[in-house]
Amino acid sequence: MPRPLDGITVVSLEHAIAAPFCTRHLADLGARVIKVERPGTGDFARDYDHRTKGLASHFVWVNRSKESFALDLKQPHARAALKELIAKADVLVQNLAPGAAARMGLGYEELSARHPRLVVCDISGYGNDGPYRDKKAYDLLIQSEAAFLSITGTPEEPSKAGNSIADIAAGVYAYTSILAALLQRQQTGCGSHIDVSMLEALGEWMGFPMYYAYEGQKPPTRNGASHATIYPYGPFEAGDGKTVMLGLQNEREWKLFCEKVLLQPELATDARFDLNPKRSENRVELKRIILRAFAELSSEQVIARLEEAQIANAHVNEVGDLWNHPQLKARQRFRTIGSPAGELAALLPPGANNTFEYRMDAVPAVGQHSEAILRELGRSDVDISALRTAGAI
Repeated sequence: MPRPLDGITVVSLEHAIAAPFCTRHLADLGARVIKVERPGTGDFARDYDHRTKGLASHFVWVNRSKESFALDLKQPHARAALKELIAKADVLVQNLAPGAAARMGLGYEELSARHPRLVVCDISGYGNDGPYRDKKAYDLLIQSEAAFLSITGTPEEPSKAGNSIADIAAGVYAYTSILAALLQRQQTGCGSHIDVSMLEALGEWMGFPMYYAYEGQKPPTRNGASHATIYPYGPFEAGDGKTVMLGLQNEREWKLFCEKVLLQPELATDARFDLNPKRSENRVELKRIILRAFAELSSEQVIARLEEAQIANAHVNEVGDLWNHPQLKARQRFRTIGSPAGELAALLPPGANNTFEYRMDAVPAVGQHSEAILRELGRSDVDISALRTAGAI
């Protein structure tokens, strides 16, 4: 079956995570994604680490199913080839420094005059204008600027998210904005300009804490892996030293938890704990009671009781456990993809669709597709050789 974006060509001047995460999802849906990289070294994210059979874990994650076109954009002949390629494209994505694309004649205003159907998506830390436009922006810095660190961690110390959450947020909004722009183009025949900032993307994800602290009210506290306002909701250690995550949402579940999990039904009406605000206020004392009960049980016994009481729960897994998660394996969510280091396992994108299979092609080597793309553009072997000799590809 055809994929939703079959026939769509995306050119991306991308590096790091946000833009590559966006374009990989476009590739998952069938788009042809041509990744423009520096000759020789390529995207600097290729060298973040060498944990995946010698390849960078970040790079493998966000760059499968793409073509790598190595171009030195400081050279006129390379820029000319890029502009020819963009003329045939549906979408241009870029996360260069603000203003860098425009200085090369690749800003939306100039491109749209010649290619009115082109969708242009700029991804940056703070957006294309405003006082922070030129401020450097890395994931951790945006987590800090967006106040994410103020609600994450322990009371003693803030903590960053363990994954690149600001990059991911920006990549997701760029991806969905491009899909919306392509749908709009079907109706109007015109492309559009999308300006996505990491700060605004993560700011959207901060909606609950922002409203919780509305008009100067006290913000949510940092509570490690526990919920800031609902209790018990978080990690609890069992007698075997393993941790179980559990969460209660209402008073009905609290009563069941006391009766079937703690085997202390009288706690349900204890004046210290009979409403969630009281439980949250007295969480230190309640945690002591829960841990005392759990100390007599293994983690699996705790989970069995929680399941019987229909209380939400989860194992506290290590990262490596995810490769063998029984639910992911049962749903056949893993595929094998190619790479410069050989075959690799890869997780399918979220959202199983019964009408098509996601595209799961190889992670490219730097410049792997340069010659083929140049030939599509009409370059001869002599032209390609000259570009290679000049270091332009």
